[in-house]
Amino acid sequence: MKSKLLTVSAIIAVLAIVLILRPALTATPRIYKKSEILMDTVITLTVVSNSEKKAGEAIDTAFKYLRQYEKMLSFFDASSEVSAINKNAGIKPVKVSSDTYELTKKAIEYAALSGGAFDPAIGPAMVLWDFKNKKRPTIEELKEVLPLLDFTHIALNDNDSSVMLKDNGMLLDLGGIAKGYAADKTVALLKNIGITAGIAAMAGDIRVWGQRPDGSPWRVGIRSPRGSNDDLAGVLSLKDMAVSTSGDYERFFIEDGVRYHHLIVPSTGMPARDFQSVTVVNPKGEVTDALSTAVFVMGKEKALRFLQKTNLMAYLIYSDGSTFISENLRAMLEDH
Repeated sequence: MKSKLLTVSAIIAVLAIVLILRPALTATPRIYKKSEILMDTVITLTVVSNSEKKAGEAIDTAFKYLRQYEKMLSFFDASSEVSAINKNAGIKPVKVSSDTYELTKKAIEYAALSGGAFDPAIGPAMVLWDFKNKKRPTIEELKEVLPLLDFTHIALNDNDSSVMLKDNGMLLDLGGIAKGYAADKTVALLKNIGITAGIAAMAGDIRVWGQRPDGSPWRVGIRSPRGSNDDLAGVLSLKDMAVSTSGDYERFFIEDGVRYHHLIVPSTGMPARDFQSVTVVNPKGEVTDALSTAVFVMGKEKALRFLQKTNLMAYLIYSDGSTFISENLRAMLEDH
């Protein structure tokens, strides 16, 4: 009799434990997010998890990686690997980390694909423009640096992961691809530690994976170039995709009615004129980041030929406010 009572008691105890644990085991997935200022912008990481603790730890791990990433690739940090490459332009190659080497290699590949419209050697022209203080370079200053804007003069050595700028005065600037690449790396990291859905948003470069807790796709707004921050030109419904928007409203000033912005044509050193914004969608953030810039800089006719050739998904807003939507993007885009 005593053993039967013990058995019944044991069963009751086990059931009690199961009932206590059940809420934790079946907790409804929720959305958690956190923002930090890194890479000269606000980065927001959003994750879906049934545990606030797990979500927080995952986000903190991702931001730790991003801080290290920024330290390596910053154009402005004198101690970064990119700065080391630039200081040794025309002098010697610089051995770098695998991330810096891989990103430089990819930047050169997209430069070649775009016929130089995207150019990681754009640095000498970029430093002449001061958008914060509304200062633009003279034609003479631009002419002097134009020969240095040549991605084919970036030498890579796979044997020792070294990068060399062949000409004195060259400056490597990976800003046109760094955020998209970082978004890809961040998503891979978060997936690896068990986060099955979320968003890595780095200003105009956004990578989503998985789906919302209710099973619906993530919705990403495309800003209206001439509206306020909250005015949208369209909304994309995305799952396991990246989206990047390059716009003439990000860093600019207006002088005598002319808008001067940071999307510079490598062949002239001057801002591109045919678009207000270019949005590109692709599974990879490195693709959308680099090629949204490239398409913007190409100009209307070359851009349309390039989109057809590469089958890129794109939404273009021309300088007059008219739009173009590639056929392969229409199902994902709710045009406003």
